Amino acid sequence: MADLILHQYATSPFSEKIRLLMGVKGLAWQAVEIPPILPKPDVVALTGGYRRTPILQVGADIYCDTALICEVIDSVAPAPALYPAAQAASARVAASWFDTALFTAAVTYLFQPAGAQSMLGHLTPAQIQAFAADRKAMRGDTNALRMPLPEAIALLHETFGRLEQQFTAGVAHVAGPELSVADFSLYHNVWFIRRASELARLLDAYPAVQAWYDRMQACGHGTVRVIGSEAALDVAQRTDPLVQTGGVAADSGFEAGDAVTVTPTDYARDPVAGVLVALDAHRAVLRRQDPRAGAVNVHFPRQGYQVLRAG
Repeated sequence: MADLILHQYATSPFSEKIRLLMGVKGLAWQAVEIPPILPKPDVVALTGGYRRTPILQVGADIYCDTALICEVIDSVAPAPALYPAAQAASARVAASWFDTALFTAAVTYLFQPAGAQSMLGHLTPAQIQAFAADRKAMRGDTNALRMPLPEAIALLHETFGRLEQQFTAGVAHVAGPELSVADFSLYHNVWFIRRASELARLLDAYPAVQAWYDRMQACGHGTVRVIGSEAALDVAQRTDPLVQTGGVAADSGFEAGDAVTVTPTDYARDPVAGVLVALDAHRAVLRRQDPRAGAVNVHFPRQGYQVLRAG
C-alpha cells in the first residue's frame, strides 16, 4: 500500500485520535498541516467539499471520518487489532458513542467562558471571531455539538465515574480486557479536556482514568514526516485510484455510475458530489475528477452519511 498521509492540524482532537493510533501501530506516516477553518482549498481539491478533520490519503484514495480511517489503518497494520473478535461489536458501539455524545458534552463543557480562554487564548480577536463563525456555519441550523451545560457536566461525570469503577476493578481497556477502537475514541476526549487547564480539574476525581490515559499517551505518534499540501496533491495526481471490489449492493436503490452526493447527517453538512463506484452497508465510495488532484476515490462510512441522487 502507498504511504499514509494524514491531513490534520495540531489542536484537532480527532487528529490526535489518529496520531495516537499511528503510534500504537508503530507506523511511519506523513502529515499535512491544514487550516482549522475554511477556506481549505487543498483539502477540498481532494475531498470535493468534505471539511471535517482529519482525512487520510493513500495515493489517490481519500478516506473521510475517523471511524473509517481506523478501519483502513487496522487493515494496513493488523496488530494490535482494533476490533478483537470477542468485543468487536461492543468496541464499535462504544467508539461511536464516545465520538458523538461524549464529544458533544466535552465541546459544551470546554467552550464555556473559562475553557474558551484556555482553548483559544493563543488566537487574535479576529482569529477567534473567524473560528466562531466557521464552527457556527458547520452546525448550521442544528444543535449538533451543543447541549445544556449542566447536562454536559453530568454526562462527563457519569461516564468517567463508570469508567473509573471498571478500571479500578482490573479491566484494562474501555470495551473489555483487550485494546480496541473504543480506547482511541475515549482517549481524544480526555486529551481535549486536558488542554483546558482551568477545566481539566474535572478529571482529578478519576485517577484510574488518568492512569489509563497515561498508558495510552506513552505510545506516542509513531514516525512522522511533515510534507506540504502541494506534495500530497502531486501524489494523488500521479496515482490511479484503487479499483473497488464489491460494487454497489443490489438492494441499495443505486447502481454503479450513478451521479450522487454524500452528506454527513449531523453537522458540517457539505455535500460531496461524484460518481458512485461502491456502496454497501459499511461504505460509500465516489469517483471524482479535480484539476489539481486528478481522479480520486473519496470513501465514507455508511453510518452517519446520506447518499442521494445528484440534482
